[in-house]
Order: sequence, then C-alpha cells, then structure tokens
Amino acid sequence: MGHTPAPVDLGPATALICRECGESYDLGPRYACEQCFGPLEISYDFGAVTRSDIEAGPGNIWRYRGLLPVPSQVAETPNTEPGLTRLVRADDLAESLGLQKLWVKDDSGNPTHSFKDRVVAVALAAARELGFKVLACPSTGNLANAVAAAAARAGIRSAVFVPADLEAQKIIMTAVYGGLFVTVDGNYDDVNRLASEIAGEREDWAFVNVNVRPYYAEGSKTLGYEIAEQLGWRLPEQIVVPVASGSQLTKIDKAFRELIALGLVEDRPYKVFGAQAAGCGPVAAAFKAGHDVVRPVRPDTIAKSLAIGNPADGPYVLDVARRTGGAVEDVTDAEVVEGIQLLARTEGIFSETAGGVVVATLRKLVSAGRLDPAAETVIINSGDGLKTLDAVAPVARPSANIAPSLEAFRKAGLG
Repeated sequence: MGHTPAPVDLGPATALICRECGESYDLGPRYACEQCFGPLEISYDFGAVTRSDIEAGPGNIWRYRGLLPVPSQVAETPNTEPGLTRLVRADDLAESLGLQKLWVKDDSGNPTHSFKDRVVAVALAAARELGFKVLACPSTGNLANAVAAAAARAGIRSAVFVPADLEAQKIIMTAVYGGLFVTVDGNYDDVNRLASEIAGEREDWAFVNVNVRPYYAEGSKTLGYEIAEQLGWRLPEQIVVPVASGSQLTKIDKAFRELIALGLVEDRPYKVFGAQAAGCGPVAAAFKAGHDVVRPVRPDTIAKSLAIGNPADGPYVLDVARRTGGAVEDVTDAEVVEGIQLLARTEGIFSETAGGVVVATLRKLVSAGRLDPAAETVIINSGDGLKTLDAVAPVARPSANIAPSLEAFRKAGLG
C-alpha cells in the first residue's frame, strides 16, 4: 500500500482495532485483521467534546467531525454536506399502532435521498486523505447513487457496480452523474465478491464498503448523534433500524454509547430492534433460533436495498439486540407494502421499501408485545419512496377517472 501518505490527518481517529481479537493497526486502507481475519473498526481519542461545540458547527454531519475519522478541515472540501435531516413527531402513526410517543428519523432528505450520503461523505474524506484517486462501490442501489454523486461533487472519478435487476429509478439516478457504472448479472453478494477482487488489483480505487469500510461505516454514527441532539440531548428508549449489512444498526448503538461516555447524554437503558424482510432475513432467523452465527441466504424480496444475503455485521447486530433487550424481526413483502402505505397515509412520508420494512416490523413488534407502547420510540426511514415505485405501483392508484364535468364528478359519487 505504498500510495498511503504518512502521517495522515483523520481527526480524533488513532488506530484500527480488530473487533474479534483486539489486534491494533496503524490507520490506513485495511479492513480485515491479519491475525484472525476479523473486521476492523476505528479507535479514537476524542478529548473534550461539548454540546456547545457541536451546536456551533455546520448544519450537516460535519458538526460531529470531532467524533469522526475525517480531516479536521473536512467541511472546507467540496462534498455533498449530508445530514441534519428532520426528526418527525409521528402522532398519527403512533395512534394507529397504539404507541404513546413515536418519532420518524427521515433520512430521505439527504442529497441523494438516502442515509448512504452520510457514510459516503465520511468514506470520501478518509479515502482522499489516504491517497486514493477513485471512489468506488458494490451496491444495492442507494450507495451507488451516493457514491456517483459524491465523486461528481468532489471532482474525482467514480466506479460503481450493481446487480442488473436493480430498480430502474436507482439505475437512472446513478447513471446520470456520468461515472463508470457497471451492471452485473447476479445478486448483491455476487457483486460484492467481484468488487473485492477488483479492489485487490486497483490500489488507487477506494471501494467505500470494502477496503475503506472501517471509515465508511462510521458515517452511520451521525444518525445516532442527530437523534440524540434533536431530542434535546437524550436517547430514545427504543429504536427500530433496518438491517442490510447490519452496519447502520451497530453504529447507531456505538454513537449512543459514545455520547454516554462523553457525558453528552444521560446514561439510561435503551433497546435496539432490527428490521428485515422475510425474503432476506438471515439475522432475524438467527435471532429467533438463538444462534450466534448468521447463515447466508439467497435474497428474494422487493426490499432490494436490504437484500444482502450474507450480512457482514450480522453477528454484531445480534449482540446489540440481545445486550439492549431488543430483537430482530422480519416481515413479508405484502407487509412491507402495507407499511409504506401506512406511513404515507398517517404522516405524509413516502418511504422506500426499507422504510416499509421498518414500519411493518414496528407494528409486528407492538402486536407481539416485544416493544413497549408507552416508551419513547424512534424509527428510521432510510430512503425516499420515489426510488422504489414499482413496489407500490399496483396499489397506489387514482380513486377514479372521470370526464371534465361537474355532472361526471357527481355521478361518480366522489367527495
């Protein structure tokens, strides 16, 4: 890895630590432990961080730059400036489900309309500091959009690989940015395997979720930071998070634990719940069976953004759910569509299929008595419904078609 400059400015990040054996490595483009092949994550020396420091920062994720593995001047480099998306008080949805206090963290407001803008912004900042010249990824769609856009904004090349059967909206939205864009005959796990092989040959390509994955994954922490800040510097009692690779859920939990350790929020119990589609629910299956190992599956679901059959962080999702007293549940495709409709009808938020998975899982957890209806709850809407129109096209139809006359309106019995 001779292209890596030294020393590097990655803010408070100090080292890479193996999540399995604890082996430590210098900061660089590593993602697997050389001793046990376990995944690496970032270790920090945060120093003093105050609420006022954060609140005085920019209105995006860089207000938390002192908690991320990014250069100290990251906000001054052209980037998509994601984050600080709205936290919506969802009283009508809560009432329909029998909950007392419910919030939707609506990440559809990010630049490419999903939470992936967060992780890509952090990955890009770290990758440039580490000397990479091309931003790349394998993707189920949202990440492809975010990488292509972020590279275009930063003025560097992008290389994106996706399954050929991806939703048309996500294919178009990736292609429009003009980078290298390759569709692959296979599912996401096939695409990811190919990307790992290419990463071994292209040393100046930063595959955000492969060779710079430890930095990329930290971007999801900003969801947890924002939720706490937007709640008035407190943690929710319960949170429901969609699970694809599982990284988003584990990093939100990491964010909560960091905020507690830094004294920025009160140390109080919280429960973390994971949401999967039944057509790709290996983590939910392992949780229900009481297993520690997640058995890979072949995805078959309309929730393509969650269709990762061999989730890298699956075992760690199980750890978080069990440690916090939460659970991991799955729902059918029909329930996913109902979840999308329910959120749209009650709160005016049109979610993509992953959001439908979360809402349907929330309803299932409440009905089963697994989730406390009296506890303050947050759910994650990770993307915009305009990206997955096919999922709801059969049920989202006009009420009527009439001639342009008042008589026709009356005869149709409308209004």
